[in-house]
Amino acid sequence: MKRRVVVTGIGVVTSLSQKVDDLWQRVLAGESGIHEIRLFDTSDFKVKIGGDVYDWDASAYIDHKELKRVDRFTQFAHVAGTDAIRDAGIDFSKYDPFRCGVVLGSGVGGLGEIETQMSKLMSKGPDRVSALTVPKMMLNAAGGHISIEYGLRGPNYTVATACASATNAIGDAFKLIQHGSADIVITGGTEAAMTRMGLSAFQNMRALSGRNEDPTHASRPFDLDRDGFVLSEGAGILIFEELELARQRGARIYAEVLGIGVSGDAGHITQPDENGTGAAKAMMNALEDAQLRPDQVDYINAHGTSTPLGDRAETIAVKTVMGPHAKNVSISSTKSQLGHSLGASGGIELVLCIKALQTGVAPPTINLQTPDPDCDLDYTPNQPKERPIRVTMSNSFGFGGHNASIIVGQMANGRS
Repeated sequence: MKRRVVVTGIGVVTSLSQKVDDLWQRVLAGESGIHEIRLFDTSDFKVKIGGDVYDWDASAYIDHKELKRVDRFTQFAHVAGTDAIRDAGIDFSKYDPFRCGVVLGSGVGGLGEIETQMSKLMSKGPDRVSALTVPKMMLNAAGGHISIEYGLRGPNYTVATACASATNAIGDAFKLIQHGSADIVITGGTEAAMTRMGLSAFQNMRALSGRNEDPTHASRPFDLDRDGFVLSEGAGILIFEELELARQRGARIYAEVLGIGVSGDAGHITQPDENGTGAAKAMMNALEDAQLRPDQVDYINAHGTSTPLGDRAETIAVKTVMGPHAKNVSISSTKSQLGHSLGASGGIELVLCIKALQTGVAPPTINLQTPDPDCDLDYTPNQPKERPIRVTMSNSFGFGGHNASIIVGQMANGRS
C-alpha cells in the first residue's frame, strides 16, 4: 500500500522577497521582482534586466568561513532550506538519519564559480585555480551541503533537467516516501545562473525579453506582445513527510502531495513541441498518479515563461488534458512577477500553489494587457481571484524536452 505524503515546511529565496508570507502578499499585490540587473555591470549587454537577488546576505544563516566555501546557488538552498526546516518544526536528532534525505534540482549549479575560476585560469594560469572549484561548482553541492549540515544520511541526490529540475526532484522525493525508502525529504530547487556567462548565453540565443526600458512589464506570459523570458535566480524548498509521522509529532500540514507526471518531447533541444504533446502527457500522467479527474483541478501554476512558442504550446496542452474544464480552471504564471529561475522555478511555484490552497486565492498573471488569441484560457489577468481551491497543479517544462507536472491538494475529499 502506498504511503501518503504531506508538506510540512516551506522556504523561498526570490528577487521579490525572501520570506514566504511576504512573497505571497507581494504576488497578490501584483508587484514585480524584475529590475535593472545590479549584480554586475551590464553596459556591454543587449539585455540589462533580470530578477537578481542583488541584496543577498546569508551571513545570518551560514558561518563566514563556510560562506567562502559554497557557491551562491548552495547559499540560496541553505537559507530557503533552513527556513523550511524551522517552519516545519523538525528536530532531526529525533529521527533515524538513514530515513531522512535531500533531493534537490538545479539546472546549472555553480556557474558563478566556474566563471570566476575560468577567469583566473586564463589570466593567471592553472596554479591559481581554487582547490574549492569542484566542490563549489558541482550540481550536487547544495544537497550535499544541507545533508552534512543536518546529518541526513538517507537518499541524497540532485536532478538536472533544466527548467524542470525542481519539479522532477520534488516528484522523486514524493515517490521515495510513498514507496517506503524515506520518511522525511528536503526537496525543491535552487539556481544562481545570473552571471555574465549565464546572461550572455541566454541573450545570444534570443531567449530573453529585450524590454530594458520597462523591466517590471517585461515578463508577460500569454500576452500577444511577449518577446521572451526574464532571467532570475533563487530557491524554493519544501519539507515532505510521511503522513502518519507528521501527525504523530503534531506537525502543521500545508497540503498533501497527490501525483507526479513526467514525459519527454524527443524533439528540439530548446524549443517545445508546438502541439504541447509531451506537456500534455506529463499532466495526464500526474492526474492518473493522483487518481483525479481533470475537472477536479482548480488552479494551475503554468510554466508560462513568456516565450511565443512555449506559452502557446502549454495552452494547447491544457486544452488537450482538461477538455471542457479548461475554460473553468484558474491558471496563472507567477513568472510574470518573479522571472524565470530555471531549475529553481518549480520549487518556488509549488510553494505558491500551496499558498493558493491555503488562502483560496489564485495569484495573477501580471502584464497580460493584450491576450494572445491562441492563448484563450483564464490566465487570471492582472488581479488575483478568490475561488475554491482544493487541488492545484504546477507545470515545469525544460530545455531538452523534459516535462514534469506535480499535483498537491488539501487534506480533504475523503483523503484525510
